[in-house]
Amino acid sequence: MEENKKNERLKQLTNDQYEVTQNAATDYPFRGKYDDFYEPGIYVDIVSGEPLFSSKDKYDAGCGWPSFTKPIKKLNYRRDQSHQMERTEVRSPEADSHLGHVFTDGPSDRGGLRYCINSSALKFIPYEQLEQAGYGEYEKIFK
Repeated sequence: MEENKKNERLKQLTNDQYEVTQNAATDYPFRGKYDDFYEPGIYVDIVSGEPLFSSKDKYDAGCGWPSFTKPIKKLNYRRDQSHQMERTEVRSPEADSHLGHVFTDGPSDRGGLRYCINSSALKFIPYEQLEQAGYGEYEKIFK
């Protein structure tokens, strides 16, 4: 992502969105706007707009954050040993936004992964608006 464009988008973020995506903060559990949200559509990076997850792969893991079984496309991963834990951090490829973490305790019949993602890192694009928002190629996920 072009640095000037990224800087402009960062200025438009709320404090929570900035802290999560740029400083690896975490939303409070069960308080994020997409935790208990199941409308059809896709979730994109709040900074770059790059597609990340589909509602078809979202499920209720009971953990307090939006959980997905797989991403729409390749994400970046980093070892995270903060807070005396061993985790795998998930970041967006284009904007390098911190999204959350991936764990191996997801549904075994859907690959076994749980992408535990901060609502503050996401923007939801409803299925009905995919075409007009420039994400028409992702309509096929829902057919």
